[in-house]
Amino acid sequence: MSPTGTVVVITGASSGFGALTARALADAGHTVHAGMRHTAGRNAPQVQAALDYSREHGVDLRPVELDVNSQASVDAAIAGIEAEYGHIDVLVHNAGHMSTGPAEAFTPDQLAALYDVNVLSTQRVNRAALPGMRRRGQGLVLWVSSSSVKGGTPPYLAPYFAAKAAMDSLAVSYAAELARWGVETSIVVPGSFTSGTNHFAHSGRPDDAAVEAEYETRYAGLMEQVADKLAALAPEGASATLVSEEIARIVALPAGRRPFRVHIDPADDGSQEVSDTADRVRSAFLDRIGLADLLGVER
Repeated sequence: MSPTGTVVVITGASSGFGALTARALADAGHTVHAGMRHTAGRNAPQVQAALDYSREHGVDLRPVELDVNSQASVDAAIAGIEAEYGHIDVLVHNAGHMSTGPAEAFTPDQLAALYDVNVLSTQRVNRAALPGMRRRGQGLVLWVSSSSVKGGTPPYLAPYFAAKAAMDSLAVSYAAELARWGVETSIVVPGSFTSGTNHFAHSGRPDDAAVEAEYETRYAGLMEQVADKLAALAPEGASATLVSEEIARIVALPAGRRPFRVHIDPADDGSQEVSDTADRVRSAFLDRIGLADLLGVER
């Protein structure tokens, strides 16, 4: 522990869940390194906003250049933090990007790029940060997943859904493999928040406009319909801060008491019901093959 609290690194902290979580954790007294790319360029206003928040609220919120698509950038950021503090207590995998449109209209290269941001990025950061956590025999890796992994999956979001499912699967495997090192895993599963994040506003589009146009002859206005229905399903007051507040709550819990998976899904798309079953089946199977010690708080 540092003199100012837990040392936290969060990826994708320029906006949305990431920015909200960085502020919530800083408000709780932690030293928060808000990772984002292009800190001297496109995200310079977000850097200044974080610095202003830190000064105005008397908290320790530190923007840091961390491009999750670059191993060199990730390595430099993690090494710099470890050099200053000696360790990292909490790693929050939040960076991600969404694309909307008919699956067939996306090129394979587009899918690969989306997986790079949503999945391979976590592997880059893990390979940089986990050695230090394992050496210390403690730490928390918190993954921001999506209810789409096991819940309702409306059309035109296939690339994003597939990438988040891959990330969630990776998190589940890491949980067992880190357990004997004393490093905990928590998976936070937000549902569809149509405001308070930039997922839909900044979503990518397919490169194959001709195929997209063909689908529009049968699915015209589908994304607008989905967005309107999702907004209508959300109860009044369902703010994206529910996610950042839950992450802050989990980080504050004592080691060994943190939940394996938590859902924050105001629209209730069924993800929790399916995930509870899947996690129970997985736990029972690990028990049956003599690996019950890997389950931790799941038992």
